[in-house]
Amino acid sequence: MQILDLREEPQHIPTLAEWHHHQWSSLNPDGSLEKRIATMQDYLSADFVPSTLIAKNTELLGSAAIVENDMDTKPELTPWLASVFVAPQYRNQGIGSQLVKQLMQKAKQSGIEAIYLFTPDQVNFYQKLGWEVVSNEKYRGHSVTVMRAGLTEL
Repeated sequence: MQILDLREEPQHIPTLAEWHHHQWSSLNPDGSLEKRIATMQDYLSADFVPSTLIAKNTELLGSAAIVENDMDTKPELTPWLASVFVAPQYRNQGIGSQLVKQLMQKAKQSGIEAIYLFTPDQVNFYQKLGWEVVSNEKYRGHSVTVMRAGLTEL
């Protein structure tokens, strides 16, 4: 398996956008597949934030992104881990963990001291990777957990 920056293989944007839209459209009710594709084009800039890492072998396996803000009710928190997704047939093989760890390491190397995320259902997964719960709250009609990872101790 390889982990690459999406900038190296931007042809995967339509597939990633479709996966992400299917997985999280209920958290982004105003979103569309077309909007997601357009937003992902921003991940191709030279800036680290926003950017996306992808995992692949002979085919695309998954993704993890870092974005300026992923929760409009928390504009004071930045940046955010987002779009951590592994294709269903490849789950439970450590791919998501590797994507998250590599993104955290790249964030640290970029001088970022902490990153945030929110998840409706993957608290245990992130806690195993060193993330801490910040709060539990309602967001767009869903119960979510906001988490933080300090990067200085990596």
